[in-house]
Amino acid sequence: MENLDFEKGNGLIPAVVQDAATLKVLMVGFMNREAYRRTVKEGRVTFFSRSRNRLWTKGETSGNFLIVNKITIDCDRDTLLIQATPKGPVCHTGSKSCFGDDSPKGFVYELEQIIGSRIEENAEGSYTNSLFRKGAGKVAQKVGEEAVELVIEAMGTDDELFRNEAADLMYHFLILLKTKGVQFLDIEQVLFLRHNKSVK
Repeated sequence: MENLDFEKGNGLIPAVVQDAATLKVLMVGFMNREAYRRTVKEGRVTFFSRSRNRLWTKGETSGNFLIVNKITIDCDRDTLLIQATPKGPVCHTGSKSCFGDDSPKGFVYELEQIIGSRIEENAEGSYTNSLFRKGAGKVAQKVGEEAVELVIEAMGTDDELFRNEAADLMYHFLILLKTKGVQFLDIEQVLFLRHNKSVK
């Protein structure tokens, strides 16, 4: 049980669930020892429902399970942070999050997943899939074209056009990363390491 402190909360510990891709908080629930054990064993988030007084696997009726990617225990060993992949809306209202957070912040990771699924499913009629199938050279050429268009708009005064060209470049950049087998997180890691090295 990894020395989790269930006693502080009378047998329960809070579990904060984050979207593994965007890191947005999806919901908060409580776990007892058995809920934690089942979550680890089955790889689907299971809570202890205080209102029903029983174990409750998120999605057991809706099918919108939370698939566990990673579990982190806080420094006091009395709270869990669970990164999970949601298989549908998390909130009973139909929202992605119980906190109703529809902010675009972090959407680039969701977009990366969408791009990946279009490619992996070989989606017919998908521009993304079609471009990817043409190979890294063609995708790189498209990224170059979008970069030039962004530079041109940067010289102008239309901020909306500039934002749109920047979005086009980012979209095609994500496709290029996919052709190279690289994730956006890998690029963030490079920037993160550079920053840490420069501040020492």
